[in-house]
Amino acid sequence: MLLILTHENADFDAIASLAAAKRLYPEAMALLPRQLNHNVEQFLLLYGGAFGLLRPENWRRRRVERLLLVDTQVVGSVKGMGKRPLISLIDHHTQQTPPADWSVQLEAVGATTTLLTEHLQNVGQSLSAEEATLFLLGIYEDTGALTYDMTTPRDAAAAAWLLEQGAQLGIVRQFLQMPLTPLQRELYEALLAAAEWHTVHEQPIVVTTAVLPPGFTDEISGVVHRLRETLQPAGLLALVSLGRDIQLVARSATDYVDVSAVAQALGGGGHKRAAAAIIVHETLTAVRQKLLNLLPQAVSPPARVEQIMSLGVQTIPAALPVRDATDFINRFGHEGYPVVADNQDSPRLVGLLTRRAVDRALNHHLGHLPVRRIMEAGAVTVRPSDSVERLQQLMLTTGWGQIPVVSETATEPVHSDDLLGIVTRTDLLGFIFQRDGRLAQTTLRRLLDQSLGAALWHMVQVVGEIAATLSTPLYIVGGPVRDLLLGQRPTDLDMVVETNAIPLARRLQTSFGGEIYVHDRFGTAKWQMTTAVWHKLAPQANLDNVPTSIDFVTARTEFYAEPSALPEVSYASIKLDLHRRDFTINTLAVRLDGDHLGQLLDFYGGRRDLEAGVIRVLHSLSFVDDPTRVLRAVRFEQRLGFTIEPRTADLLQESLEMLERVSGDRIRHEIELSLREADPAQVLARLAELRVLPSLQEGLHWVGETAVSFARVPGLLADPAWLAALGGDTPVFVYFALWLLPLSEATRTATMKRLRVRKRTREDMAAVGVLHGLLPTLTPDMPPSEVERLLRPFAPRVLLSVMASLEPTDWRAGLLDRYYHVWRGVKTAVNGHHLRQLGLKPGPIYAEILDLLLAARLDGRISDEAGERALLRQWLAQNSESVP
Repeated sequence: MLLILTHENADFDAIASLAAAKRLYPEAMALLPRQLNHNVEQFLLLYGGAFGLLRPENWRRRRVERLLLVDTQVVGSVKGMGKRPLISLIDHHTQQTPPADWSVQLEAVGATTTLLTEHLQNVGQSLSAEEATLFLLGIYEDTGALTYDMTTPRDAAAAAWLLEQGAQLGIVRQFLQMPLTPLQRELYEALLAAAEWHTVHEQPIVVTTAVLPPGFTDEISGVVHRLRETLQPAGLLALVSLGRDIQLVARSATDYVDVSAVAQALGGGGHKRAAAAIIVHETLTAVRQKLLNLLPQAVSPPARVEQIMSLGVQTIPAALPVRDATDFINRFGHEGYPVVADNQDSPRLVGLLTRRAVDRALNHHLGHLPVRRIMEAGAVTVRPSDSVERLQQLMLTTGWGQIPVVSETATEPVHSDDLLGIVTRTDLLGFIFQRDGRLAQTTLRRLLDQSLGAALWHMVQVVGEIAATLSTPLYIVGGPVRDLLLGQRPTDLDMVVETNAIPLARRLQTSFGGEIYVHDRFGTAKWQMTTAVWHKLAPQANLDNVPTSIDFVTARTEFYAEPSALPEVSYASIKLDLHRRDFTINTLAVRLDGDHLGQLLDFYGGRRDLEAGVIRVLHSLSFVDDPTRVLRAVRFEQRLGFTIEPRTADLLQESLEMLERVSGDRIRHEIELSLREADPAQVLARLAELRVLPSLQEGLHWVGETAVSFARVPGLLADPAWLAALGGDTPVFVYFALWLLPLSEATRTATMKRLRVRKRTREDMAAVGVLHGLLPTLTPDMPPSEVERLLRPFAPRVLLSVMASLEPTDWRAGLLDRYYHVWRGVKTAVNGHHLRQLGLKPGPIYAEILDLLLAARLDGRISDEAGERALLRQWLAQNSESVP
């Protein structure tokens, strides 16, 4: 028999899970616990007959072979249960680890009822209104009517389905908001009177104690829940003496307070927001002291301003005219700037200038006014160690959306030298609304370990530790992080440093050796790493495929003075450095220094778009600032199998005309990168679809049939001989030639001129056209010597390009292949030295003779040096009068 059990002091989630499991397994017995919460007991008195639940007093000994536990991991004592039944578990308390031999469904949702409701949906069950109402009570009670932080979209979806099934919200309200009984009220008053406030890691915690009133049979948890609603602490822990034992009931209102940690330490359990324990044979005073000692372990330090702030800050002089401030704002793009009083040795903070205030002033023709006349006056600041909660309150009370961050030692008045950075409302909202699914640091560390390999991973940790000793935030950013999250090995590990990259590079050279090459103007350094350096960095690791250099770049921002111009660069925070990137999926960063190792920075929704598989620009002028991003958008879309999202696609179309302003060198570079992709034909086809190609050059287009020729290239390059035709280069030329081959000669010439193609490439491209035009002159029975004479002038990559344009079954492809693999390598034994020994005067006659000998060799008329000499003697005899 299958028996279904839940925990004692059962709440609605427990009983709803019990009833839902009974509905899933109608042949099973679902046994109610002995102790039910008061509101649950009242509900079952009215509606209990609808669920097929068995009360303990009605249980008769039966043989129990299988056991299903719901909303608990504690196996209760039941008459007739064997010593080793097969145990299954459905629960949402993920902090606990069940035995390995159990069959387990353990998922982090708001209520166990959610999991069972999903099972009922999946098997196509329909519910009665009573069942739907009970199940909704289970979800609503454990999730605070879908308002607790642990609530997931699955809980909301399950609740919606239950409402469709007829759940009655009026009944839900009635049993979740039941008034306290007289004895509960007495306990409530006692707990309230004994409440003590403690501050642990800046979190307000209430600890209270009481003795259970005589005759009390209700649940204590309802009283504690009501007390928490009254006092509104971050955490409430109530100890109630039951006589010989002590009961702990704990509730939390924030993820910073994990009451289950306290309960588990005292022998109980639960989850972060609600937990309980029974402590036997101890006094109230002793347990209270244990509890106080456990609190620091249960309360996490709050998030600090330093975790979300941006280092570096641009200030504006108070005397600066508003019209000049406009240029400054457009350059850096922020919404607010600290204002400092000028004409002093050490300017002091006097206010905040916002973009909105500047815009309003200009609309009223007040551009001549000094900034001090329109700024928000004051010196509102925070320190790096301040909590995010304090920052939030400060923004609410002052209305400032950008608050300067000052050093820990700063005093009033605040001087410009005290300014470390700034923290914005966007930073705060980004932190608050981070999804619960965000990657933990440990997860990213594991990804780094798995993706980088032992040597690189060890190097990252060592460099990160040294950066921490210099108080230097260190990151990998952009493509490597994108590839890491996609499960791919990063192709490079350029490091971005907040403040200045050069001191870190110098420290690494001092510690491990190698050479560094710095550019002080740009704040960059290249660390050349020998094998000896790597042996110091990672003594035990395999050094195969490790890089020979690492680039360190100082975080910077870019300003485009006019559309399509090259950017002006200045040092900035990591946030601004990421904001200059092309697409959101390339704005992710992973911090590497010290305890921050593995921290993911996602200011612009990059991970969301990575998971959704979309390409999105950061702002509406992105393609105007740099039109080459049009080509990059398509390249990333095709490489990753993503989609350019609709608004970005619209912006792309609107900025195609801007491509005319971009230099041919920059366009050619992007085209070459596209032709290096795994499937360049897809990239070109998509560029054609989006009308990008004619925007690069009039008449430039893509012939769809050319994709077949592109597809032949990898197969040809699998042959080492054809691969050698590239001379160690990538097949970019071949793809470029195949792409332009079907187009008119005028379009080919104009395109190469627009892209500023190198002279050798232009010549070889012309040769491809010439050779392709000669193909009709070939015949299947053409002697090898004629084929060789025809093809000899053409470079190997020209031959490869034309070869790829032909079907493998085309006899002309066979001739080209035979020439390249066989005839091209045939040489005569007789050479110019031999002719000189015969007394022949050097000149054009040498080439004529050697070509004659080679042709005879190729056509099989002679096969060795003796044959060559005989043919030579014959020719000399016949031409003795004309030979000098």
